Amino acid sequence: MATIDLVVLGMLKKEPMGAYDIQKLVEYRNISKWVKISTPSIYKKVIQLEEKGLVRGNIVKEGKMPEKVVYSLTQAGEKEFERLMLVTAAEPIRIFLDFNAVIVNLDRLPAETQKSCVESIEKNVRSLKNCLEGNIQEKEGVSGIPETGLAVLRQQYVLVEAVEQWIASLKGKVYR
Repeated sequence: MATIDLVVLGMLKKEPMGAYDIQKLVEYRNISKWVKISTPSIYKKVIQLEEKGLVRGNIVKEGKMPEKVVYSLTQAGEKEFERLMLVTAAEPIRIFLDFNAVIVNLDRLPAETQKSCVESIEKNVRSLKNCLEGNIQEKEGVSGIPETGLAVLRQQYVLVEAVEQWIASLKGKVYR
């Protein structure tokens, strides 16, 4: 699970925060739309990283709020973050689109069911595109939003547009 390690360590490299804050940032940045990462996995991950000595948790109390653990990178965590960056950047690029498992099996379904499956995928792609458009519009020009984050949103938007074109082509071939 190097990807989730990289996401969590990267966030903590920028600033110390609690697992809840990491989870909220993952939601705000829509990271779960382009990296398989879930809320429970974030909480488990910070505990695992702490057990490995890569992060340190400090209990803090702010005002009348309940105590919470705020995590920060250790020196070993800094080194592991850099190592993961280099290793992950050097790996072959893999683009996983789970719906391709449906596409490769379409011919095993009746025509109407095939059409329903493709339309569902098309609807979900359109929904993702709308979400990305809103996110890009909301975050462009806002100070404090990293350009690298916007670059990922734009990348995802380009991929979604390509998938839309591909679906149109697929529909032309499947629905003859």
